[in-house]
Amino acid sequence: MQTVVVNLGVRSYPVYIGHEILPRLGGLVKSTGAEDIVALVTVPVVRGLYGKAAEGTLLKEGIKPEVLEVPDGEAAKTPEVFMEVVGRLLGLNAGRGALIISLGGGCVGDLAGFVAATYMRGVNLMHVPTTLLAQVDSSVGGKVAINHPNAKNLIGTVYQPRLVLADTALLKTLPPREVGCGMAELIKCGAMLDYRLLESLESDRDDLLRLDGARLEEIVSTAVRLKAGVVAGDELDYGSRMLLNFGHTIGHAIEAATAYEGYSHGEAIAVGMVAEAKVSRALGFMSEKEVERLEGLISAYGLPVHVSGVTPESIMQLIAHDKKVKSGRWRISLPKRLGEGTVIEDPSREAVLSAIREVVGD
Repeated sequence: MQTVVVNLGVRSYPVYIGHEILPRLGGLVKSTGAEDIVALVTVPVVRGLYGKAAEGTLLKEGIKPEVLEVPDGEAAKTPEVFMEVVGRLLGLNAGRGALIISLGGGCVGDLAGFVAATYMRGVNLMHVPTTLLAQVDSSVGGKVAINHPNAKNLIGTVYQPRLVLADTALLKTLPPREVGCGMAELIKCGAMLDYRLLESLESDRDDLLRLDGARLEEIVSTAVRLKAGVVAGDELDYGSRMLLNFGHTIGHAIEAATAYEGYSHGEAIAVGMVAEAKVSRALGFMSEKEVERLEGLISAYGLPVHVSGVTPESIMQLIAHDKKVKSGRWRISLPKRLGEGTVIEDPSREAVLSAIREVVGD
């Protein structure tokens, strides 16, 4: 097992990464001195796979969790589901000492985190991510949110967990499409922060897609260390943390344009990265060869590089509602070259629209 600490002063916390470490959850919860309600927020599929094990490790330590099932995917991140979970916590008489544990992917973590951040102005939170995407990205850093119909993650805040337990053995049951979604976030991380990670994703593709235990633990740990370093320097996302948004400006707009159906988060981000790489090329940063290399790597992991069922104009309109827009000025995170990212303020609208046109269609 490897431990990565997210250094945020009094809000610092460990991320435990290893194979078959879920049985340690009960002891970790007990060590926090939890004396109030412990609520396990999960989805039916994940509960069927890992709920018994998660509940068992807690019961072994004398902790009886209250299991709160929510809808799967983006359907969990609605104001209606948020209010339902809050109501259930009230019905359980959960107080300020309550602990909320998310068991699932990024959507479950987002919802559980937003509930924890706002219920009684803040209760304890832990994440047990069960998807590759959540292990390498959404469970680390404290961003929590629910969606508005016209904008993804519009209603949210930054709220750090007490700890994250990332058991790579839980990834064995992921369908190939979900594995690919996690790979999209790893590619993003490599493209913006670490050229060596990008090379590893190219050379170790077969091992990673087979979910080889040792290689997977190492690559997840690498990504978490990179993200932890960025978060420690810019917790609230006003500066360098924006580098982690590569692919997300256009990707989030694609998700909203398709009503969060048809394309998963990772798939939308994959297309977003291709489009934003083309923006980088148009602005004189990335070379055509680099754009083709990145697009080829994305395709090699079974991810889409084009989107259908939307118009370039609808995506442009939705970008205007992105959280990164400030005083009407767009901000977009791009690779200057593979492995080194930058944030561009108020990029050419023509360059963005042209890039989007290149990825719209079959």
